[in-house]
Amino acid sequence: MSNMNLTLKIWRQKGANDKGKMVEYKVTDISEHMSFLEMMDVLNEQLVNTGEEPVAFDHDCREGICGMCSMYINGEAHGPDRGVTTCQLHMRMFNDGDTITIEPFRAAAFPVIKDLVVDRSSFERIQQAGGYISVNTSGNTTDANAILVPKEDADKAMDAATCIGCGACVATCKNSSAMLFVGAKVSQYALLPQGQVEATERVKNMVAQMDLEGFGNCTNTGACEVECPKGISLENIARMNSEFLKASLKG
Repeated sequence: MSNMNLTLKIWRQKGANDKGKMVEYKVTDISEHMSFLEMMDVLNEQLVNTGEEPVAFDHDCREGICGMCSMYINGEAHGPDRGVTTCQLHMRMFNDGDTITIEPFRAAAFPVIKDLVVDRSSFERIQQAGGYISVNTSGNTTDANAILVPKEDADKAMDAATCIGCGACVATCKNSSAMLFVGAKVSQYALLPQGQVEATERVKNMVAQMDLEGFGNCTNTGACEVECPKGISLENIARMNSEFLKASLKG
């Protein structure tokens, strides 16, 4: 496959209180081996060289770990591939002459900061509402294997813990629901004995904070699991609902 010439339609917004708009750009000689962010780097170098403002987008590790590189590409969170973040998306998923529409994750709880960068600190506040686990670290720690955990529970807890908080679940949900994210964060502790001490308050506080942040409700569409770069299971939402019901009955 030869190098590609592409048309990019990108959301530009100077600040949180400014009115944004879609702006069209042309990029040429894009290699199929480039990552999507490398293609954006080419565009930004082009814009800087012509005295224009580069497109602001979030990124850090560029290895699919940090979850910062969230973009809504051609109507899909993280673009047309599956099980990848935007930084892991490669240009071979597109064809010469394509028009690519690039937007920020759109949700009331993810306000735009600039261009493609959104404020996802609402996720951090939900996690902070969950608090901590009571682990005695004052010179009385025990070996990691001293508390036996069934392998199935350990595996499910680890699967839940792979959530990177990128927000793809929110961006792809018609209700902008954060249930998959919160379900994952609740589940990783609910499945382990170390998480039982604060379990009741944890789930109640996290759900309350989720609602306070303005996220929508889950209506079991399942798009969140499909678009999640880490394949977080809908099973975690069911577990969170179960934990919340148990906590509510305890008063």
